[in-house]
Amino acid sequence: MSDQDNQQEKRKQDDNKKIDQLKKFYRDNTDKIMTTDEGVKISNDENTLSAGDRGPQLLEDFMYREKLAHFDRERIPERNVHARGYGAHGVFECYESQSDLTKAHFLQKAGQQTPVFVRFSQVAGSKGANETLRDVRGFATKFYTNEGNFDLVGNNIPIFFIQDGIKFPDLIHALKPEPNNEIPQGQTAHDTFWDFIGSNEESAAMMMWIMSDRTIPRSFRTIQGFGVHTFRLVNAEGKSVFCKFHWRPVLGIHSLIWNEAQKIGGADPDFHRRDLWENIEQGFYPEYELGVQVIEEGQEFDFDFDILDATKLWPEEEVPLQMIGKMTLNKNVENVFAETEQVALHPGNIVPGIDFTNDPLLQGRLFSYTDTQIYRVGTNFKQLPINRPVCPFHNNHRDGSQRYIIDKGQVAYHQNYLAGNTPYTVPGSQGGFVTYPSLVEGLKVRKTAPSFLDHFSQARLFWNSMTDVEQSHILQAFSFELGKVNVPEVRQRVVNLIGHISRPLATAVAEQVGVEPPDKSIKQSDVTKSSPTLSLMNTKFLPNTLKVAIIVGNGYGGNALESLLESLKEVELKPYIISERLGEITADNGDTLNVDATFLTTSPVLYDGLLVVGGDHINDQFAYEAGNFITEQFNHYKPIGGMEEGATLIQQLGIANRPGVFISQSGSRQFTRQFIDGMAKQRFWDR
Repeated sequence: MSDQDNQQEKRKQDDNKKIDQLKKFYRDNTDKIMTTDEGVKISNDENTLSAGDRGPQLLEDFMYREKLAHFDRERIPERNVHARGYGAHGVFECYESQSDLTKAHFLQKAGQQTPVFVRFSQVAGSKGANETLRDVRGFATKFYTNEGNFDLVGNNIPIFFIQDGIKFPDLIHALKPEPNNEIPQGQTAHDTFWDFIGSNEESAAMMMWIMSDRTIPRSFRTIQGFGVHTFRLVNAEGKSVFCKFHWRPVLGIHSLIWNEAQKIGGADPDFHRRDLWENIEQGFYPEYELGVQVIEEGQEFDFDFDILDATKLWPEEEVPLQMIGKMTLNKNVENVFAETEQVALHPGNIVPGIDFTNDPLLQGRLFSYTDTQIYRVGTNFKQLPINRPVCPFHNNHRDGSQRYIIDKGQVAYHQNYLAGNTPYTVPGSQGGFVTYPSLVEGLKVRKTAPSFLDHFSQARLFWNSMTDVEQSHILQAFSFELGKVNVPEVRQRVVNLIGHISRPLATAVAEQVGVEPPDKSIKQSDVTKSSPTLSLMNTKFLPNTLKVAIIVGNGYGGNALESLLESLKEVELKPYIISERLGEITADNGDTLNVDATFLTTSPVLYDGLLVVGGDHINDQFAYEAGNFITEQFNHYKPIGGMEEGATLIQQLGIANRPGVFISQSGSRQFTRQFIDGMAKQRFWDR
């Protein structure tokens, strides 16, 4: 037998051995009945036990408690989700009294200020993940009110993947790096995530949101925040309304584009936290308005969606948004671990005037977050400075790990004589918390409420609301994500799911990822309405604090550039001088400029716009590097300006007459105005 025959025989034996191993793995790991850790067979792993279809969830649900308690302890000490985060301190100011809606003390008086702490975060990645990966961003705010802490714990997307908290471990297990190889980090472009999406129709609307530009934000300063869940507001007379909370950035809502986001991740993996830190340090304080949507109790069933379903939003055309206050972040943390990492945010932290609803995902979080914080930070995590309320607090809790408070006296129980029954309870009329007496009725069931079963109408609403540019980005996102999925059947199942939302989109994605278009039996949603507020193209975007790269060489026109820099700074644009080497460069009039970064130490993707000035003594290498900056900015649709020698460099590239490209030999006032207006527009999609 020849060597070639021996090699073929060996390969054949190796292949047969692998097949036998796969068969054994399949036999050992399939056809298994799901049970609890005690071996109790599980009949329903999709729904938490609740009182009626839409009723509150029951503490007796041992299966839910076991599943979530185990999940909460899977990672130490890093957060299981939202591990990579960054925080800042600030203040919230109420616009005018909201006493008709709520008795919450911090919303009773115009001008009333409340200290806050905000933690922005990513859901999927570890603490070391790249910050510009496609991901949902957490937007969690702790209000230190006079009545205790209120935590508004949400995301930059108004809905979520699932309807019931019992499925949260499954979602995160599918989202996280696959356990056999711990790949990929902080990304959804892999088999298990899309297998979960394709297997859970309730995720259809969220699927559209995460494939949009919302999940690649420009900065923490330009993202929206949403409480996601339906809460109650209760006023002093005991009247209740349903409520959703919104944060709106004053600068406007702005995102990266995918190619840009990938490159920024390599150029600066700390891009978002650096942006937040630097702007606060420089006095450019991020601002966000707080808005509420309100539905009267009698209107609960007036909509074509269930208002308690966390996979649904309330369209602003049907439920208007009213702004009630503004938050300003004005102080960076002094120690990231002590503050940002140890802050324990929890949707169960509410104050009188704010209450819960039977939203099943919210109900699940009420257990899970406390359980997680006790495990992760310790029994007495609420005594840490970042978590401690600003109002006095007293109770009979004692001991436990890392106890900070030194309790005095011999009494640690309620209803006592020895301490004069201190601490004592107070009635609701004196500020004691009283749960809103909503009606609860129904049989104990594990069941999805029928009103929660429409999974495609709002996904279609979102698609209808996108501009052509945004729809093309969503197509690109699906093509990239599913293009990373190895199993064709998983790609096909997701394409079929998309077919319920938009058959043309599904067909286009199918062509890109090598599967069949949806079968004709798959019915596309017939929703025709749209919600313009869902499109990022309809947001007002301010140029303040945007970064302008200015490429300058020796012999530049000193008078013209000095005038231009003053104009940029007047509108709070932030210029950065880029050149061949660090140090000073000299103008034609003898003025000098300090160089902030070199072509080697920075990247064009880190800036929101570009001005090319050049100089009398630029060489071929300088022109080459400047050309790379111009091309990158042009390809990302950003504003570009050129003056003096810089105008010539732009003309040589053949883009001088394209939208958003401004040139002037002298740097006139008109040129400066055009460039500033271009920065306010930010993207020139008609290129």
